[in-house]
Amino acid sequence: MAIETCTHLDQVADVTPSSEGCEDCLRIGGTWVHLRMCMSCGHVGCCDNSPNRHATAHFRTSEHPIIQSYEPGEDWWFCYIDDLAFLVDDARSFAHP
Repeated sequence: MAIETCTHLDQVADVTPSSEGCEDCLRIGGTWVHLRMCMSCGHVGCCDNSPNRHATAHFRTSEHPIIQSYEPGEDWWFCYIDDLAFLVDDARSFAHP
């Protein structure tokens, strides 16, 4: 069985989280369930279980393909284009305060 790998890792940058919460929800007074961080620019957006789905909206407008969970204790990554969840060995872990 072939191991699937993300083909967009070249678009990952050394990022800094843009906010301690979903920056778009904070701007409009919205709420979120879980947070995701764009690994191309650091945009923090809410997950698809949240009412506004800002992380996916950011992908659609920016075409930045990879997010990392911004939740404590979660280190998984996801590529929207490859529709693939994965882990990155020795990657920096991010979590909102």
